[in-house]
Amino acid sequence: MKQQELNIAIVQTSLVWENPERNRENFSKKFKSLSEKVDLIILPEMFTTGFTMSPGNIKYEEGQKTLDWMLMEAKNQNAAIVGSILFFENGHFFNRLFFVEANGTISKYDKRHTFTLAGEDRVYKAGTESLIIDYKGFRINPMICYDLRFPVWARNTQNYDVLIYVANWPKPRIRAWDILLKARAIENMSYAIGVNRCGTDEAGFVYSGHSAVYDCLGEQMVFATEETICFTTLNKNHIDTTRDKLKFLEDRDEFTLKL
Repeated sequence: MKQQELNIAIVQTSLVWENPERNRENFSKKFKSLSEKVDLIILPEMFTTGFTMSPGNIKYEEGQKTLDWMLMEAKNQNAAIVGSILFFENGHFFNRLFFVEANGTISKYDKRHTFTLAGEDRVYKAGTESLIIDYKGFRINPMICYDLRFPVWARNTQNYDVLIYVANWPKPRIRAWDILLKARAIENMSYAIGVNRCGTDEAGFVYSGHSAVYDCLGEQMVFATEETICFTTLNKNHIDTTRDKLKFLEDRDEFTLKL
């Protein structure tokens, strides 16, 4: 069903290191406390394990267990849920994002740009395809963390309305996160949503949150530094009206992306 507004909830939280069961339990508790009716709930990157480079520490079946949990919670909340998890398939580990709808529809995206600085490219298989989801009248392009640094991958050639980045983006480089997220909104004339974790992981990395939402003109709608759930509403008419008035996307360069 198409609609002009999309109500979203952003869950910014600390994560329990390499413990899918505890993290699922914690998120279930948070969902029960939701104070507003929402259409979409957004969770951080690798929300059941933290950004571990030791995927072998996690039982192979945990990925499917989390996907089943997402299906259950999406139905319970009558809302879509999106976030990335460690997933094992066909002999490979993936940092895989799932977008799960209340009706049971599942869409997936494998992180295109694995984070070489941490060695993610050596343990997780990179994806090769982007994902556009048509959901309640909004076209959504979800991505994962390090993808944010690569504007060509996000270039709005498919007329999407919303960019989503789920992340484990550490505090020392948080200024880059703030600037790039806003830039992606402005250059693509879309909403840009970034959902980061907070707290400290077992590898000693500190995360300061800075989850945020920007509209298609780069105006900040949401910003958070503490453990919290943030709510905001996206408006389709705002995007359409702004693009009709400011036809910047029509002047974009044409290119072909080689993978």
